[in-house]
Amino acid sequence: MGRSRTYDWEDPAVSASAVGHRSGLDFLREVQAGRLPAPPIAATLGMTLDEVEHGRAVFSLVPGEEHYNPIGSVHGGVYATLLDSAAGCAVQSVPPPAMGYTSLDLTVKFLRPVTVDTGRIRAVGTVLNSGRRTALAQAELLDEADRLLAHTTSSCLLFPVPV
Repeated sequence: MGRSRTYDWEDPAVSASAVGHRSGLDFLREVQAGRLPAPPIAATLGMTLDEVEHGRAVFSLVPGEEHYNPIGSVHGGVYATLLDSAAGCAVQSVPPPAMGYTSLDLTVKFLRPVTVDTGRIRAVGTVLNSGRRTALAQAELLDEADRLLAHTTSSCLLFPVPV
């Protein structure tokens, strides 16, 4: 018996064209408020940007079967995407206007399995250090009881964005 899932997303070029016109924090607040479209990956996975402040970002999702790997638990790529989003957006919340970022690396440690029975999970990203050209961030994936499910560190490159 098959299962199906349908979802919609908005044009990602709208948000991409807004990058650099305001601070990274203001940009993320516009996305969170729905005044700029969320990226299509958010609709694909069903994740949301729940909180954002200077140097911190929180994403969450409720695990479903559509997130499963062949052994019946949430695929590591879903963990990694949530953690990368939280760490990366924590970095994005720091620079002034006309600056962007991209991930240079992502090191993930998987600590506990996640299934549909786990309930809502959230990735909490924080900036550890931000310089002129690079930033270092971490993110923790937590369940509703604040148990640590996975952890990541990420180095990001900061660069000027033409506006």
